Amino acid sequence: MPSDPQLSFDELGTPLREVTFAVLDLETTGGSARLHAITEVGAVKVRGGERVGELGTLVDPGIAIPPDIARLTGITTSMVGAAPPLPAVLPSVLEFLSGSVLVAHNAPFDAGFLRAACEQLGHAWPRPPVLCTARLARAVLPRSECPSVRLGALAAHFGCATEPNHRALTDARATVEVLHHLLERIGNLGVQSLEELLSLARTASAHRPTQRQRQQRHLARDVPSAPGVYLFRGTGDEVLYVGTSGDLHRRVRSYFTAGERRRRIRDMVAQAQRVDTVVCAHALEAGVRELRLISAHRPRYNRRSRNPGRAWWVAPTAEAFPRLSVVATPREGALGPFASQRVASDAVDVALDAVALRRCSQRIPARDPSASPCALHELGHCAAPCAGHQGIDEYAPAVHAWHDLVSGADDTPLRTLAATVAQRSADERYESAARARDRLAGLVGGLDRAQTLATVAALEEVVGARPDGRGGWELAVLRFGRLAAAGVAPRGVRPMPVVESLRTGAQTVLPGPGPLRGAPPEEVRLLYRWLTTGGTRLVRCDPSWAEPARGAGSWREWAETARAAAGSDGAAAPSERSLGGSEERPATGPDVSRARLH
Repeated sequence: MPSDPQLSFDELGTPLREVTFAVLDLETTGGSARLHAITEVGAVKVRGGERVGELGTLVDPGIAIPPDIARLTGITTSMVGAAPPLPAVLPSVLEFLSGSVLVAHNAPFDAGFLRAACEQLGHAWPRPPVLCTARLARAVLPRSECPSVRLGALAAHFGCATEPNHRALTDARATVEVLHHLLERIGNLGVQSLEELLSLARTASAHRPTQRQRQQRHLARDVPSAPGVYLFRGTGDEVLYVGTSGDLHRRVRSYFTAGERRRRIRDMVAQAQRVDTVVCAHALEAGVRELRLISAHRPRYNRRSRNPGRAWWVAPTAEAFPRLSVVATPREGALGPFASQRVASDAVDVALDAVALRRCSQRIPARDPSASPCALHELGHCAAPCAGHQGIDEYAPAVHAWHDLVSGADDTPLRTLAATVAQRSADERYESAARARDRLAGLVGGLDRAQTLATVAALEEVVGARPDGRGGWELAVLRFGRLAAAGVAPRGVRPMPVVESLRTGAQTVLPGPGPLRGAPPEEVRLLYRWLTTGGTRLVRCDPSWAEPARGAGSWREWAETARAAAGSDGAAAPSERSLGGSEERPATGPDVSRARLH
């Protein structure tokens, strides 16, 4: 048996020499984990190429063993009559597997029986990493070399000392030998860690790294093992691809292994001449820098490069009788951002259900309009300012209603639409009520996103601190929706001096026009998620973070209830209790009191 074939592997991820493999084989009364039972368990534990333990026992299945199974395995009903039952065996098996990678030939079969046994007997399934040697063999061995990946065929191909015979411990020992022979092969495929090994086995049809990929491995040589951003550059120093990782060295190395199967990325790797890196304090800084670099360079192999930073907005036009239009440049009173022009156009249609702005696209002069009223006027849906039937002062309340709705100053239009949903439902007009409900839920969602991002972008300065999981803090200074500084306070370092140093050296950010103060929407979204998840504390916030009481935030429960009802036949409106209240006090964001950082 080969000894320690992994000892020459480089450090990348979890080194294979440090991994404990528990190689398992089960014999059963049939092929269904639900209908059949285990008759024998065999397991061998190996680490660094050496055996460190074995477990083998017959199991009383509580039923007769079918004759065809007895002929195949040699295990008869009389043989298991005095064996322990599965409830007595399973705890020992789970303890043997604890802390190990579960390995089996045709692993879904064996793991499926064990998982079913845990469910049946009330044990928690430990969810170990699972490696299938049959799939690994298909990924490693060309069909021309080994047409079959049956255990017996592989044992014969490698000349294993143990010959499989459909008995659990013997087959487990044979699988150990097959595993070690396969591990000897994967070094040539650039697989050097447990993570890469599991990925290779999951993609059994994975191709080997191309010769060009193998030649390019030197590009990762000087890449540091730190969080940050990496940039693949081509022959003309152009940026081909930008990405982020918590471990730059490990991530960049993965592009030169068999685990990388994306054709376009393989093409990118073949063209790369060097890899530049930007080491970052933590994942938030890396994510922001990635967004900015993609926007600046538009690397052709990043899918997000097609329209980096592009967003669409719904805004009133600048004319005597404003109407809603879809624009690419936000301005005051704009609703957005929307991912596409089509989605923004749909939002216009829904918004006009809420406010009485005109639907036509013609420009109406401020004095003496003389056009002919359209059909909407005949239907009572428009007061016809185009024909002089409505003056500027009479039209103005609709414009004010739009601005108040978008800013969160007044949710009366939402209440009116919600009452329409309830009335149609009460009149048993369920299909019409459902359509109105879904349109209102969509409008609430759009308003909620817009108001949330606008709130973050309006903050002059926010200092956040997130636990790093090691007793320290990840720190960030945000100004007007942009990351202005990032740093860390490791365990044992007083964080507040670090915070003050970051604030002093942080980038000066001047607010721009529009709801997001000129900040890129994707960056504001990223900052908002960081501030509101992962246990982030607000150390400083100027001005105070608060959401408007009549904004869409108070309608979240209504919208969630509506979305949950969208798949049902009926269209009952959410209860009045969930409609949000105009008398509510402003809903605050995260706690803005001075956080005590230990």
